[in-house]
Amino acid sequence: MKKIIIVLTIIVLIFSLNKKELSEEEMIRFRIIANSNSETDQLVKRKVMKKIEKTLLNSNANNKQEEKRYLLEQLPTFEEKIREVIGNHNFEINYGMNYFPEKKEKETIYPEGNYESLVITLGEGAGDNFWCILFPPLCLMDEDVEYKSFLKEALSKWF
Repeated sequence: MKKIIIVLTIIVLIFSLNKKELSEEEMIRFRIIANSNSETDQLVKRKVMKKIEKTLLNSNANNKQEEKRYLLEQLPTFEEKIREVIGNHNFEINYGMNYFPEKKEKETIYPEGNYESLVITLGEGAGDNFWCILFPPLCLMDEDVEYKSFLKEALSKWF
């Protein structure tokens, strides 16, 4: 039992020493804002997300500049895919400094402000939105994801 406690302590120390907090200047955010909160407009938002998901998350960038370059190159592709979903309805796609309201995600608070980001606004942009951090890649497009911890699962088998 003492060996297990020592090994776990070492693992926790390694993870805590290697943890690096990223500043906002190192991140690129993504936001897609629905036209309204109607069921139809929220469904359209999710369809647009699904349509652009593979292109959006397929950059393999090693740094923020590579990610930015990739996103700017893909703007025409994003526009084409959005058009396939919404037809001739209005939308805006913008890469640059965009406003984000405060967001609380689990124990982390992301303050409101203007951040480097890719923002897609559908129609009036008056509905609930989806947002995530594109770089470093912390986006999970599936809203119903169940998070699993390898370490927690391994420990639960032992105890």
